[in-house]
Amino acid sequence: MPVIRKLPEVLINQIAAGEVVERPASVLKELLENSIDAGSQSIEVQLTQGGIKQLRISDDGCGIDKDQLALALERHATSKISSLEDLEAVGTMGFRGEALAAIASVARTRITSRARDASHAWRVSEREREPMPAALNGGTVVEVEDLYYNTPARRKFLKSDATEYGHCDDVFRRIALAKPEVGLQISHNGRVNMRLAAGDAERRTREILGDDFMAQARPLLAESGLLRLSGYVSLPAYARSNRDAQYFYVNGRFVRDKLIQHALREAYADILHGSRHPAFVLFLDLDPAGVDVNVHPAKTEVRFREGRAIHQFVFHAVTRTLATPVQAAVSAAPPLEAYAGPREQHALLVEEPGTHSFSPDNYAYAASASRGFSPSSFERNGRPPSLDSLAALSPRFNTAPTELPQTTQGAPLGYAIAQLHGVYVLAQNERGLVLVDMHAAHERILYEQLKAVLEGTPGVQRLLIPAVFNASQTEIATAEEQADVLLRMGFDVAAAGPNELAVRSVPALLARANTAELLRALLAELRDFPASEVIAARRNELLATMACHGAVRANRQLTTPEMNALLRDMEATERADQCNHGRPTWVQLSMGELDKLFLRGQ
Repeated sequence: MPVIRKLPEVLINQIAAGEVVERPASVLKELLENSIDAGSQSIEVQLTQGGIKQLRISDDGCGIDKDQLALALERHATSKISSLEDLEAVGTMGFRGEALAAIASVARTRITSRARDASHAWRVSEREREPMPAALNGGTVVEVEDLYYNTPARRKFLKSDATEYGHCDDVFRRIALAKPEVGLQISHNGRVNMRLAAGDAERRTREILGDDFMAQARPLLAESGLLRLSGYVSLPAYARSNRDAQYFYVNGRFVRDKLIQHALREAYADILHGSRHPAFVLFLDLDPAGVDVNVHPAKTEVRFREGRAIHQFVFHAVTRTLATPVQAAVSAAPPLEAYAGPREQHALLVEEPGTHSFSPDNYAYAASASRGFSPSSFERNGRPPSLDSLAALSPRFNTAPTELPQTTQGAPLGYAIAQLHGVYVLAQNERGLVLVDMHAAHERILYEQLKAVLEGTPGVQRLLIPAVFNASQTEIATAEEQADVLLRMGFDVAAAGPNELAVRSVPALLARANTAELLRALLAELRDFPASEVIAARRNELLATMACHGAVRANRQLTTPEMNALLRDMEATERADQCNHGRPTWVQLSMGELDKLFLRGQ
């Protein structure tokens, strides 16, 4: 039979190192956290060959006493906690007492430190545990060389020097964002790559993420009891193809938490579609007893004691910030240059001669219905009311001026002065010139109105002649099984033959949609997912598509009252700064920026 034996201490440490020391970046993270816990105000990082050959961190922290140096290299030795109560309310970056021992078991390690009241410094290494006198003005220097020199199998898994340095740079940036009050510097192969002076959170965020992010970001601050969320969230216009600009911290510790990620996805779900990812720098502060950080040796995973409350707090805080109305956004509007770049073709939706597309009449009908107007005019006349007929329904069309008022006070987006190529509305406000993408703006307005109506019991439009279309046996079976669900959504659907379905009613706001295509998509969703999930999770995507098709098209000339009505609707609509696909709907060009274009005052 196999014999049970106690493992050697060296092997135990090397096994533990497999959890803590994955690559040079893991070493850098642990050592930077130790420097932060030591109260350092200045930290310098020096790397050679991506940190594989050498990694050196020097700080001006409190230092380590002579009789504590050798103990620092032992497993389960730490100055951060001493009891279970301490573990349940950890307030430091490190606490496990494993990192230095794990590093020393797989790399040549030296620690030189001088306590603030000591006459000189002392040095220990993974081999020489007896402290030796050394020269150092103050603080601590940790040198780690030849990572995995004694475990060549692990060393083979390391990537190129450039790749490993890239991971180290990511760790450096994460910690730098969390500690703006600490000056940091990182160099590679003798070259300084980044030097950050001590400052405030805004300055540090700008240094790490750049001016482009700050131009497209909104500051966030929310508090509720002992919970506090602060930082910056980007508008959809700054969306990225990957998650490289997502930083979330819990009590100053960078974490990747599924609960938080879900809350943020939900907050952006209404304004960012497709495979794009938002950018953010967010700091969640709460009672340390409310979060368990002892989940994984890397300490990037946490467990909240009140997970549901945290989720809702983060979700609502980000949603409110992104839903700031136009009135508040105008004063902080970025200059036109911030939106420079190629224009997406599908944003224009230009109508080609001879092709069918929804006309502005559909928007007029949807807008009037969403404000509580009865579709009686549709039933009487057989078609939606025209834009001109809205004057009888909406007072804004009666009162909107046909000439520019003497003042734009009270109208953040100002008043229309022209339309450019049937695509953009030009308006004058107190700051200068406003450019509006009329299709994108219209799309957002329609989308929010459709949502507001369908949150209650949707109005139903009976069809004089049922819409009959060919259907597969699966579609017919799904329609019969989900008849009650479809009816609650406003669809009266029944089999009309062996291979046909008949639709006798649809939601009033969708009366002009392609009934067959809409029903086929809905039946496919109901077939693959539970009905409750479809209604809750897929509804917004369907509404976004319908709003896009119902919005006013390019090359459609609008009258001045129509343009002004569009501006007023934008001011009254949440998230009107971007369309359903995350593109901006308007930009502000101030008088100062206009003057620069013509060199006025120079």
